[in-house]
Amino acid sequence: MKIFPRNTFFFLLLAIAVFAGHLARAAELPAPPDINVHSYLLVDFYSGAELAAKNADKRIEPASITKLMTAYIIYDELDKGNITLKDKVLISKKAWKMEGSRMFVEAGKKVPLNRILSGLVIQSGNDAAIALAEHVAGSEAAFVARMNEQAKAMGLNSTHYTNATGWPDPNHYTTARDIVKLTRAIIKNFPEHYKLHSKKEYSYNGIKQYNRNKLLWRDKTVDGVKTGHTESAGYCLVASSLREGMRLISVVLGAKDEKSRADYSQELLEFGFRFFETHKLYDAGSVLAESRVWKGTKNVVPAGILDDLYVTVQKGHYKQLKGLMELDKSIDAPVKRGDRVGTAIIKDGDIIVKEEPLLALDAVDAGGFWSKVTDSVKKLFN
Repeated sequence: MKIFPRNTFFFLLLAIAVFAGHLARAAELPAPPDINVHSYLLVDFYSGAELAAKNADKRIEPASITKLMTAYIIYDELDKGNITLKDKVLISKKAWKMEGSRMFVEAGKKVPLNRILSGLVIQSGNDAAIALAEHVAGSEAAFVARMNEQAKAMGLNSTHYTNATGWPDPNHYTTARDIVKLTRAIIKNFPEHYKLHSKKEYSYNGIKQYNRNKLLWRDKTVDGVKTGHTESAGYCLVASSLREGMRLISVVLGAKDEKSRADYSQELLEFGFRFFETHKLYDAGSVLAESRVWKGTKNVVPAGILDDLYVTVQKGHYKQLKGLMELDKSIDAPVKRGDRVGTAIIKDGDIIVKEEPLLALDAVDAGGFWSKVTDSVKKLFN
């Protein structure tokens, strides 16, 4: 048997204990559900934390999940006052002739925009998507240009649209991660319009159709969001559930049938709610530290956050979180409100669970000549 020196033996025992602690900690959290799809992603709405993922950046065909962006632009136009729910939307022959899922509008008729919007969101009508696109932008092509501009502005860097419906096209694609970003934006920016996504059925022209999101019937905490299906894309579902102040968003892409996409989405949501918890750490505008400012009219500036700060952690770990504020030591005036001056780091033991920029909450103007000279000297010895 090999004999270790006493010090070596002590450190070996210590290393084993630390390693065992890490193993015990990891063992507390089971693996995410084993889901047989092209890709999936589970994210907390408030914190943005990713709780489970598979091929989240894989380029996929979105099918009718495309209509989330179509709806986003309509919601934005409504909120800006450029259109109203009472607008009369003229139905073109192109809209009327669209194949796939439809709300069955008739060419040449004028239909109130609120009815067309319901047909888009609840019935996933391709005819509704074309009618709304033409009403807002004059043509589907012009509307699609708006969709791509919006995608770029939102940082959907792996997304490109060629139509407003989700009709298959090699250059029409997105990813699970981009879909989550878009869904979070809809829920955050348009909470009143988002309520439409929880409607289970809608009737138009004497035809009642049901929302294809089966989770709306199965789970009362689910209030959206959108289904999609083509032969090439498979069965897709974006779902969102709100339970006791915690909201999760799941994206399942490429399931084999309607039941599978619903079952898989439910599994992901249950996994998230069972093993994680979300808390608001700080309110918007909270001062978390003071940052030294050089060569300015003031020596310090309050540093904090401009938006509410949430964190998602493994259940039972919230009380052991610790915050560390790292401040930039070489900030020269002028400083504008919102300028980054450091980083807030939230740790669960030795694991970083959140990093958030620390921002200047006030402005600091540049100082005079004497301030610049003296601070230049002081800074050398800081």
